[in-house]
Amino acid sequence: MVGSLRIGGPQWNHRSWGRLVPGRQPWSLRSYSKLCTAVEGNTTFYALPTAESVARWSDEVPDHFRFCFKLPREVSHDAGLRGRPPELGAFLHRLAPLRSRLGPTSIQLPASFGPSELSTLRAFLIQLPKDWDWSVEVRHPDFFSDPFGPALDEMLRAADVDRITLDSRCLFAGPCETPEEVEAFRRKPRLPVRPIRTGRQPIVRFIGQNDGDENPPFWQPWLAPISAWLAEDLDVYMFIHTPDNVISPVLARRFYDDVKQLVPALAELPQMHTNDAQPGLF
Repeated sequence: MVGSLRIGGPQWNHRSWGRLVPGRQPWSLRSYSKLCTAVEGNTTFYALPTAESVARWSDEVPDHFRFCFKLPREVSHDAGLRGRPPELGAFLHRLAPLRSRLGPTSIQLPASFGPSELSTLRAFLIQLPKDWDWSVEVRHPDFFSDPFGPALDEMLRAADVDRITLDSRCLFAGPCETPEEVEAFRRKPRLPVRPIRTGRQPIVRFIGQNDGDENPPFWQPWLAPISAWLAEDLDVYMFIHTPDNVISPVLARRFYDDVKQLVPALAELPQMHTNDAQPGLF
């Protein structure tokens, strides 16, 4: 018995992904869910989706698919997790129809949120509904060394909340030439990597390069810990970004295949159909 490896990227729609479906079928969330098994829902950081959109998303994906939405910035950044902002209740109410298809909801904190705010984070986590799964991504550099890193890990374990691991080493080892690469170098954090888990659904956000073949050497170190987590019957999430995200779904599946070589009991992914007119995919 092994856990599930859920793979995906930061979005489910991209202007270039029509090449990944057969014929001239239009791209959709349904198309994406046939290639990947999870997605980061970054849009909720900026605005709530409409009730109609939520209902449509629920109908378009299979039961095993998972959305990992991000808490609104009004809660994590503007309010700094203090009190109970009305945006938190609105977020929970709006996404409730998707509850069976939700992975851990991400609480992404700004780099200014440091160890002095640990008690604020603890108080916020206590008030969250226990029937939802939660994850936390920190960006303050002090959380990546002693004593504050272990203190955060211990607190998250006690709350059964996952600590998101962001691995941007591949990105910063690559070129910074295209507008997308320049923007990624400017915006993506460059932080130490702590390959740990604090809950039962470990999450890794891998920030890679546009050149597909440059990525596997950098994700190679993840194969052993992720295989070990799967052997513990855990649900593991791997989200793969690149500066332009043109091949993110393909890279996610390629990573899945690498893990499956070590964990043959993993389920088979649906076959990916590609059009002939896509030279140089890697």
